Amino acid sequence: MTENELFLNLQSVKQASLQLINLSEVKKNKILQDIAKLLLLKKETILRENAKDIENAKINGLSNAMIERLALDDAKLLDISMSVKALIKLPDPCKKIRAHSILKNGIELIKTTVPFGVISIIYESRPNVTIDSAALCIKSGNACVLRGGKEAHYTNIALTEILHDALVNQNLSKNIVYSLTDSNRKLVPIILKAKKYIDLVIPRGSSNLIKFITENSIVPVIETGSGVCHTYVDSEADLEKAVKIIINAKVQRPSVCNAMETLLIHKDIAEKFINKVFPELIKNNVEIRGDETCKKLYSSISVATEKDWETEYNDLILSVKVVKSMNEAIEHIQKYTTHHSECIVTENLDNAAKFMNNIDAAVIYMNASTRFTDGFQFGFGSEIGISTQKLHVRGPVGLEDLVTYKYKVFGNGQIRE
Repeated sequence: MTENELFLNLQSVKQASLQLINLSEVKKNKILQDIAKLLLLKKETILRENAKDIENAKINGLSNAMIERLALDDAKLLDISMSVKALIKLPDPCKKIRAHSILKNGIELIKTTVPFGVISIIYESRPNVTIDSAALCIKSGNACVLRGGKEAHYTNIALTEILHDALVNQNLSKNIVYSLTDSNRKLVPIILKAKKYIDLVIPRGSSNLIKFITENSIVPVIETGSGVCHTYVDSEADLEKAVKIIINAKVQRPSVCNAMETLLIHKDIAEKFINKVFPELIKNNVEIRGDETCKKLYSSISVATEKDWETEYNDLILSVKVVKSMNEAIEHIQKYTTHHSECIVTENLDNAAKFMNNIDAAVIYMNASTRFTDGFQFGFGSEIGISTQKLHVRGPVGLEDLVTYKYKVFGNGQIRE
């Protein structure tokens, strides 16, 4: 695809976005109903195309964790369909009055929510992002430009066809959802400079992808950060509870951004707790990389390096450090955090309050797995990413965060003196 061809396509998306401005909530929900239904009706086609991507991933040497992110099955398709249905139950975020006042001169001022217009989502191997992103954009009144990773090439084409069918079924332009399936990386910077046609860019993927987009885009970006997520086990923790939280946070889905990457353990409970949790981690095929204290207490593990503390593994690898105090744990997290999700396991409410007040992250947990940082789990329907920045949204980015606002001003001939 040439640069000019891409610009023409983006122009078509911008034009199609105008169809959404006055689209009723009923109509939006009908589109979502069709998407949810078609995902299940066409699952054989989707899974067949996904199998091609899986085969290519194996040939190209992708890790098992990355293949797990890429793979679809009946259960995952059902989950994706259910997440779309969950959006139907949520209120339309558009045309909501956020403020209403009448000035001294009689002018009436109304602040009301409106769509951004066109949102571009640039992401890597997870094909569910294709459906989640498009569904959220449609419900929030935005057209979207999707740029998925080459790893999910065939799957994304099949999913995009479903999105187009759902739009056409409701007599709307399929250009409301545009999927750029050309794998030429030189096309991405064009999207990042297309301020005339794109109103917002949201990256989802590796730290390298996010860094590239935030550093090169002239279109506003919601930075969805990588997840070097920590769990600190306090001296006053319930150790049985801590084991369950840690196994879930590391093992359930190690390839996602809310999985735990570093475990911090207070020295007063280190020996007892390490002998409880390390065997469970090893049983679940986790490679443990510990500091010198961990190595002395459990000799079979690997030794962690400085690089481990700053690494998002996206795999069954865990770095572990024994700390002398909660202050040291806080200092370690402050140094290496990506501001995503952090957790303290403790029964001491004062310790929990200190930890939560001193850690700068989008989501901070007491006695719960970091795996809950997710739009669906938070009751937002689905999410378009986890924002680690502070403007204009932080944490799971849901429907309410995909609108901006404008002021409607009603006068009766007033002029400024």
